[in-house]
Amino acid sequence: MINFNGKLQENNIVISNNNRGYSYGDGLFETIKAVHGKLLFFEDHYFRLMASMRILRMEIPMNFTMEYIEEQIKQTLDANNLLEQSARVKIQIDRVEGGLYLPESNDVNFMISVKTIDADFYLLNETKYEVDLYKDHYLSPSLISTLKTNNKVVNVIGSIYAKENKLDSCLLINTNKSVVEALSGNLFLVKGNTIKTPPLSDGCLKGVLRKQLLEIIKLIPEYNLEETSISPFELQKADELFTTNVIKGIQPITKYRKKQFKNEVSKMLLQKLNVKVRLG
Repeated sequence: MINFNGKLQENNIVISNNNRGYSYGDGLFETIKAVHGKLLFFEDHYFRLMASMRILRMEIPMNFTMEYIEEQIKQTLDANNLLEQSARVKIQIDRVEGGLYLPESNDVNFMISVKTIDADFYLLNETKYEVDLYKDHYLSPSLISTLKTNNKVVNVIGSIYAKENKLDSCLLINTNKSVVEALSGNLFLVKGNTIKTPPLSDGCLKGVLRKQLLEIIKLIPEYNLEETSISPFELQKADELFTTNVIKGIQPITKYRKKQFKNEVSKMLLQKLNVKVRLG
């Protein structure tokens, strides 16, 4: 069952060729982790969604309050018997049909879909996780790149490249040749007592879990946090590399080219993240 504009229905919708999200990438999405009906970091997800809609000049419906969206998600979880399990929630927003590049209206449709996932809390994956740079196409260091829009073709073909080269993921770079993020998450680099992550101005996703980790790291006196550009040359000199997203939590990178990495800091941060989840 999916939720389409507030109505629960079978997941058999066939979109028209005039759907703007399909035709022009004129849409965005939000991915949320739900644990037994609790939506993790929901306030941050909600405000990111609203901010993204404003940036794309979409008309935000009057009833799109935090309470309304949360209730729609929980109704969808309930309809799929997932209120007592963990699930991935996806909210998709498309501008309504009409027009070519110039839309006839800025009104929106929304769709909520849910899918079961295994882990309630975040677990440390200590298996091999090898990455390399993806250099065929670059990201733009712009505000649009920080949004979860439907325009993720670089991530798609980068994922194909990773599979073809027997990699677990790739790191994306921008037109300034700075390392921006991984294919499916933000990037953090540890060197000594400094933890670095690319700034939003470099074009990285404004990740919800990135925000949680920034808050956690700022409270740890042993480490200095820097939101600063990362050069590809820094990667092999790092003590640790890890990526983050709200579904997996923290994913340690074990190998970049010939360099092997530890996971001590990512393990410590994951423990603090799970405490934050329990207390939130």
